Amino acid sequence: MAFPLLLLLLQSFISYSTTKPIILPLKNQKIPSMSLPKPPNKLFFHHNISLTFSLSIGTPPQNITMVIDTGSELSWLHCKKSPNTQNFFNPLLSSSYSLIPCSSQSCQTQTRDFPIPPSCDSAKLCHVILAYADESSTEGNLASETFRFGDSAVPGTVFGCMDTSFSSTPLEDSKNTGLMGMNRGALSFVSQIGVSKFSYCISDSDPGGVLLFGDANFTWLRPLNYTPLIQISLPLPYFDRVAYSVQLEGIRVSDKLLQLPKSFFVPDHTGAGQTMVDSGTQFTFLLGPVYTALKNEFLNQTKGILKVLDEPNFVFQGAFDLCFRVNVSEPIPALPTVVLMFRGVEVSILGGRLLYRVAGEERGGDGVYCFTFGNSDLVPLEAYIIGHHQQHDMWVEYDLKNSRVGFAPMRCDLAAKRLFFRV
Repeated sequence: MAFPLLLLLLQSFISYSTTKPIILPLKNQKIPSMSLPKPPNKLFFHHNISLTFSLSIGTPPQNITMVIDTGSELSWLHCKKSPNTQNFFNPLLSSSYSLIPCSSQSCQTQTRDFPIPPSCDSAKLCHVILAYADESSTEGNLASETFRFGDSAVPGTVFGCMDTSFSSTPLEDSKNTGLMGMNRGALSFVSQIGVSKFSYCISDSDPGGVLLFGDANFTWLRPLNYTPLIQISLPLPYFDRVAYSVQLEGIRVSDKLLQLPKSFFVPDHTGAGQTMVDSGTQFTFLLGPVYTALKNEFLNQTKGILKVLDEPNFVFQGAFDLCFRVNVSEPIPALPTVVLMFRGVEVSILGGRLLYRVAGEERGGDGVYCFTFGNSDLVPLEAYIIGHHQQHDMWVEYDLKNSRVGFAPMRCDLAAKRLFFRV
C-alpha cells in the first residue's frame, strides 16, 4: 500500500466512488437440496442461500463470483493451479498476482482482528486459516491482486488465496469462486478500497437485487432510519470489534412487546450478547431466553392459524425447533408481524419472511415450514445475528463515515429494474 502508483490508483477509485456510485447486480443463489446433509431428524446448520455478485480479477482478468459477507473480514478465493479454472482462480495465469511474506505489515499488524492469527509457512509466506460458525473452514496464503468491478480497478487488493477447504456441503462450497469480506476490519474489501458507504437491497425474484458502493442519492429511495454502531475498544473474548454491531432493545409480535429485561440485549463482561447485522448468515439467531419468549408469543398468536409439526426431534439446521405443517396447495395464512426494535429504528418482518419451507420434507399434502428465528444456544453462538433472510425487501445502508446502519422498506426487484433497466 506504500507504493506511490498504487496510492494514486486508490485515490482515483475513492474519488470516483464518492461522486458516482458503483452499482452491481446482486443474486440470490440457491443451493440444490441434494447437496445438503439429511440425517433422519436433524439438518445441520449451513447456508443454502448465498448473496453473490460477479467481478473479475487478475491480469488478464478472470471472471469470478463471490458471496458478500458483512460478517467477515478477509476476502478469499478458491485457488487452483491447473487449466480447469471453473469456480477457481488460477494465480499462474495472472501477471499482477503476488504472495505476501510473513514480514509484511499486512501479515503482522493488519490481521490483528483475525480470530485465528496467521502463521509463517516453510517458504516464509503468510499462511491464514478462516473458520466459520457452520464448522466450515478454509486455509491458504495471503496474497495481493487487482480486483475489477464496474468501471474500476483496484490493484494491490489483499485477499486469501485458499487451496484447502472443509465443508459439510461441498457442492455449496464449490459453486462460488470465493467470499468478499465486508466488515470493518483493516483487510476487509470496503476498508481497502476506502468507500465511506455501501448498501444492498435483496429480492426473491428476478432481478435478485442491488449491491452499491457509494452514496445512494435516488429520488425514489425512501428516507432511511439509522441505528448507531456499537463500539467497544477493549478486547473481549466474545465481542467482534469489527462487526456491524448494533443495539437490539426489544421485540414485538404485532402489538405485544415481549416482557424481557433490557439486560438480556446488552453484551455482558465477556462480550457475549452483541447484535450483528450479517449478510453472510441466512437466518436470524437470538440468544436462548429471548428466542424462547419470541417462540412462545408467536405460537400463542398463531394458535388456530398454523398447525404445529408435532415431532419434538425435528430441528431444522440444528437451531430452528419451531416448525409447522402448511398445506402447499394454499397460500400461507396471514401471520402476525415480528418487529425488531433497534436503537432509533424498528425493522418489521412480515409474512413470508417468518416461515421457510424445508426442501424435501413433506407430511401428506403438507410442506414443513420452520420459523426463521433460531436459537443461538443450540448452534452454539454467543451473539444475536440478523441474517439476510430478514433483510429482504429492505434497503440496507452501511454508513462507515458516520458509524451507523440505515434501513428503509423497498421493493428490491423494482429498485434493481430502475437501476439496471431504467424503467
